[in-house]
Amino acid sequence: MDRQRSTVNASKAIDAAYEAYADAGIEPKQVQAAWLGTAFWATGMMLSVPLKLDYIPVTRVENVCGTGMEAVRAAAYAVACKAYDMVLAVGIDKIKDAGVGGMAEGTGAGGGSDKWHPVYSAGVTAPGRYALAATRYFYQFGLGMEEGRRVLAKISVKAHDNGAINPRAHLRKKVTEEQVLNAPMICWPLGLYDCCGVTDGAAAAIICRTEDAKRLKKDYCTIKGFGVSSGPGMGKVMTDYDFTHWEETKRAAHQAYTAAGIKNPRKELDLAEVHDCFTIAELMCYEDLGFCEKGKAKYDIEAGSFSLKGDMPVGVGGGLLSFGHPVGASGTREVFEIYTQVLGKAQLPERQLKNARMGLGHSQGGHPGKFLCTISIIGAP
Repeated sequence: MDRQRSTVNASKAIDAAYEAYADAGIEPKQVQAAWLGTAFWATGMMLSVPLKLDYIPVTRVENVCGTGMEAVRAAAYAVACKAYDMVLAVGIDKIKDAGVGGMAEGTGAGGGSDKWHPVYSAGVTAPGRYALAATRYFYQFGLGMEEGRRVLAKISVKAHDNGAINPRAHLRKKVTEEQVLNAPMICWPLGLYDCCGVTDGAAAAIICRTEDAKRLKKDYCTIKGFGVSSGPGMGKVMTDYDFTHWEETKRAAHQAYTAAGIKNPRKELDLAEVHDCFTIAELMCYEDLGFCEKGKAKYDIEAGSFSLKGDMPVGVGGGLLSFGHPVGASGTREVFEIYTQVLGKAQLPERQLKNARMGLGHSQGGHPGKFLCTISIIGAP
């Protein structure tokens, strides 16, 4: 099984990397260093061997669900400080049959920094913690349980609408609100279509300085800023923990907005890819990223503000709800979606946003009460 998984991982890494090489117009030998983002696999050799990155630095990074974006961030800073001129960032995970950390096959649980504490994570499930966030949000902002579920269902419908027209998505199927509401319950009030799936995937990026990008090709994107924040991780034991607010997201966003010179994200950003592991997670991202007022997200959701035709499209590619969540790849895939939209390369006319110039990628690791958040802002030169 280990050999089989390694072979499949190698195949995904090769496909993603060589597509990135072709898009950048470079040869593999031009890569001077590489970063591998993977939550459940051990070393940089997982990348260096299949890609034949012989005798150059290959570094594995891991930061739970922010892993893929951490690979991009580390690679970008290495280029910015002129340690290297041309680097590769790859996010990848194959967790459907991993049985990581001695857990049951297919769970993808039991590994990575999310299990840093021997007691804290005992009995914790991601659906359980996000369900607590959902019920608390409904209570605090006056949504009845059925009203709240319908608001979340609209987020799921939007994600699956977007994923259905994305050739790269795993789940390319539209759903209705009634299907979402009547689906099997996972952890009340979150049903099957409120939760992202377990899947495998890879994404890659070639990163260099702007002056080098200009020599390589006419169409490229620039990185405007990053933000990273991790919280105290005490939500499970704090009786006053506020499940309706992600402080880590707010602070990481502030860092990224400051670096990019953004004052009004709702007006200055053209799209966002957020960590929609659950519908409630996306709803709360709207508010903590500054796209709408606290407790007011339902009005924008009902107005379609975050749809492809809205004024602030979110989850344009279909998000984790349509792609599933190959942990190490998700953040890198978000960066790729922003890149394709800004360059007008979304493949299908119905997917392509008009005049997209700058977007935000948001990856959030852990679960309510124990978060890490990584944010990147990508845009036209």
